Amino acid sequence: MSLPTPLSISQPVVKEWFGKKKANLRPFGTFFNTTNFQVPPSAGRLTKRLYKNIEYFQSNYVLVFVVLVVYCLISSPLLLIVIAAAGGASYIASMKNSERKLAIAGHEVSLAQQYGVISVCSIPFFLWAGAGGIVFWVLGASMFFITAHAAFYNYDALEVAEDQEQLVGAIVEEV
Repeated sequence: MSLPTPLSISQPVVKEWFGKKKANLRPFGTFFNTTNFQVPPSAGRLTKRLYKNIEYFQSNYVLVFVVLVVYCLISSPLLLIVIAAAGGASYIASMKNSERKLAIAGHEVSLAQQYGVISVCSIPFFLWAGAGGIVFWVLGASMFFITAHAAFYNYDALEVAEDQEQLVGAIVEEV
C-alpha cells in the first residue's frame, strides 16, 4: 500500500485552480454594495438570482468560507495546538520513514498506515478541542451568509459583460 502523489500548492492543477479563483474575484466594493440589496419580487426571480449570483460571485464566496475557517482557527487556540500536534506527528513519521522503515513483529508498516494510526489517535483530541462544532459552525455560517447574499443581491444592477445574461423580463414556469 503506497501513498498517492501528495497534493501540494506547487502542483500545476492546484496553481491553476487558485489562479482561476483569484482572476474571478469580484471587487469588494461591488460585492458589499448595499444599494444592490433588494428583496426578490417572486420565487422564480429568487431562484434565478441565487443561481446567477453564486455563479458570478463564486470566488468571493470561497473567500468568505476561508475567512470563517481562519476566524475559527484563530479563536480556538486548543484546536490550533491539536492541529500542530497531529501535523508534527505526521512530519516526524515521514522523517523517520525516510531514514528507516518501521517494522513491528517483522512486518513493515507503510507510511500510509502510520498516517492512518496518527489520524485515528488524533480524533479524540480533535473532538475534545471542539472541531466537530467548529466544522458545523463554519458550514452553517457559510451557508447562511452566502445564501443571504445570493438571494438579496440584485444581479440586474451589475454591469455585466455581453455574454452573460441579465435577469430582466418575466420568468415563466412551464407546467
